[in-house]
Amino acid sequence: MNTDRASALHRPILELPSELISQIAAGEVVERPASAVRELLDNALDAGAQQITVRMLAGGVRLIAVEDDGTGIPHDQLPMALKRHATSKISSLSELESVSTMGFRGEALAAINSIAECAISSRAAGQSSAYLLDGQSGELKPVARSQGTTVEVRELFFSTPARRKFLKTDTTELAHCVEAVRRQALARPDVGFSIWSEGKLIEQWRRCEGPQALQQRLTDVLGPDFMERSMLLNYRRENPLGGAATTVAVWGRVGTPEAARSRADQQFFYVNGRFVRDKVLAHAARSAFEDVLHGQRQPVYALYLEIDPRRVDVNVHPTKIEVRFRDSREVHQAVRHAIEDALATPRLGQLPAAPASQAETPLMPEPGRPNNPVYISQNGMAFGPTQGHRVSDLGLLWSASPAAAEPGEEAVTCWPLGRALAQLQGVYILAENAQGLVVVDMHAAHERIVYERLKAQFSSQGGSPGLSSQPLLIPATFAATETEVATAEAQVETLQRLGLDITAFSAKTLAVRAIPASLAQGDATELARSVLAELAEHDASTVLQRAQNELLATMACHGAVRANRRLSLEEMDALLRQMEETDRADQCNHGRPTWRQISLRELDTLFLRGR
Repeated sequence: MNTDRASALHRPILELPSELISQIAAGEVVERPASAVRELLDNALDAGAQQITVRMLAGGVRLIAVEDDGTGIPHDQLPMALKRHATSKISSLSELESVSTMGFRGEALAAINSIAECAISSRAAGQSSAYLLDGQSGELKPVARSQGTTVEVRELFFSTPARRKFLKTDTTELAHCVEAVRRQALARPDVGFSIWSEGKLIEQWRRCEGPQALQQRLTDVLGPDFMERSMLLNYRRENPLGGAATTVAVWGRVGTPEAARSRADQQFFYVNGRFVRDKVLAHAARSAFEDVLHGQRQPVYALYLEIDPRRVDVNVHPTKIEVRFRDSREVHQAVRHAIEDALATPRLGQLPAAPASQAETPLMPEPGRPNNPVYISQNGMAFGPTQGHRVSDLGLLWSASPAAAEPGEEAVTCWPLGRALAQLQGVYILAENAQGLVVVDMHAAHERIVYERLKAQFSSQGGSPGLSSQPLLIPATFAATETEVATAEAQVETLQRLGLDITAFSAKTLAVRAIPASLAQGDATELARSVLAELAEHDASTVLQRAQNELLATMACHGAVRANRRLSLEEMDALLRQMEETDRADQCNHGRPTWRQISLRELDTLFLRGR
């Protein structure tokens, strides 16, 4: 046995020195310069600052100075600011359980002071002069300063050189510090932020006011491209029992599936104004994109969740970046439904459509006819399974009348996807609309139409009693963990609805006796493990919904029009009209785009017109 370890086993239990306690606390709170920036910004915001300036040298290692114009700290309270567990934010357990401020632990300044040269200058409202507190000597002296507070942190980790060696380059550390300010700026459009590095202004976000303040701040911080490729979201979920404490509100902007990125570097989630990284929220957002996101692409969003502070615990981690919800299922559903509702409206719905007086009017389907929409066009011609009209073997609704084959120039401006012109290589539909040329992937588009129709039918029937299963001739057994065994025993009914029969073979072994018939050729053991893992981590209804949608998506893919299938102009027009009426029509079931708009300006550029 290691001699140091052996000697430690025989040491008596003693209280740790206060200096060592401070170092341990600092290790929890301050991991790098960006951690100190975040903590100091929290204090500035809690002080009611309207303008915050951050100055740094060497990526924040040599200097971090955060200046604000908040209420300030009275000079007789300045020495208390650097003591551990001293704070003005909370004073009782009940206040801790309903924290509404950014800071509350009373450890940040003390932790920073223990590993750096710290100084605080502040002038409180109504105070004749400002005072400067030296964190090392405790000396307090008057200085010149307007109302507000400035905290200077020099030579970070000077007392712990070993930890300083773990820092990255100055450029990398500066990038992390800028990101910390950016996260705060997205949450507080009513506050102006500026960042200086090596004496140069590198970022500035001016204070925004009015009802469009948040939209303006999102534009300033994330750029106009994010705004153009994202949708406004505003969702409110209220408990039937009523009461403000049972309300969960979600708002912000969520990127279109086409705006997804290879990395999750543009995912900003705020809970009561606090930036957090939470598995429940991340999973809810990801699950809302399952139907429209291609491959492993990561969605982009800036979302804000408001909930009663008593229903969320922010005292989970010293960095305050993690939270715990009292009812995580309710929050998960609220976030997922909010994003799903936003994504359900396809982007083509933003294109100019027909005036209300000229728009097609849905009619009820005739008794005995397929449950497909029937339309009356603006010239009185019917599109649907009515007298004189046909349904192709693809399920596309089109008129047999020659008059309907040429809808007229009005269709170009009245229909978002315009009028079909031709088919290219048996794969793409070319159409003309008010903006220019529309190119549609006919298989991808029809796949989405069929998929959404199947989901609607499945939902209208109240759901299925379960997926059909196929018994295995020889049960597949595998060594299971205690969690897997407990989940299998607790979720018997859910597993049966998924077409799975998983029973305990022994205390540490599970046996798979049946699997879904549609997955008869799959690996029974891997399937069982993945489903049990999902059920152990997430709500059973979510797993069921995902399994159902995957099965319907497979059916839709096989039922959609295939490539190289020649369509008539009437069938192409009918496909375009159904796309305009279908949720999530911008992407196929696998998340690939179904159509692209090529504007007249882009076409003019290709042919050098106007030059």
